[in-house]
Amino acid sequence: MEILLMSYLAGAKSITKKYLSKMVSNKIIFIPTAGNVEPYTGYIDEGVEMLKSLGYELEIIDISKYDEDYLKNKLSKTECICISGGNTFYLLQELKKKNLIGLLYERIKEGLFYIGESAGAIIMSENIEYNQIMDDKSIASELDDYMGVNVFNHYVVPHLGEYPFEETAQKTLDTYQDKIPLVPINNNEVILVEDHGYTVLTEKK
Repeated sequence: MEILLMSYLAGAKSITKKYLSKMVSNKIIFIPTAGNVEPYTGYIDEGVEMLKSLGYELEIIDISKYDEDYLKNKLSKTECICISGGNTFYLLQELKKKNLIGLLYERIKEGLFYIGESAGAIIMSENIEYNQIMDDKSIASELDDYMGVNVFNHYVVPHLGEYPFEETAQKTLDTYQDKIPLVPINNNEVILVEDHGYTVLTEKK
């Protein structure tokens, strides 16, 4: 297992390039679903353009718009999945509605190339409830539990010190740092998660 978790995909180009260089194909399934309930989604376009600039062919799939069988077929066959940022609770709700959590867990453990940006990083933890300070959980009215994919035994706090999340990221840190093992990162830092642990990498500016 080797996955990349980050705050801001477009801010991690060289780290992403190195990580994806081990892929056989040049195809990536890109899931922008977390942005469906966000007023600003420019970061999604920036992430898409960055991956395209590295020579990758993206198939953009909004999981809220397709049925479970179609999605499971797609996600079972791809070499790489990238899930971009937005509302973490809404993203988890949509993944659970299509019963994709178990499949993601299995694929990642088998060696899937996985890139998680912000919400896409947070869902890799065991439980996402700690993120309620940064994201409005009431948006996900059909979500009845907060259990995540559970391949990372720590909890990502993205956008530390970054506009417009300065206050909410710090408050999350202050509230939960004595309760659960948090890993705070700014927009130029990336968590490389492997079977034996994790490393925080910094994108060269």
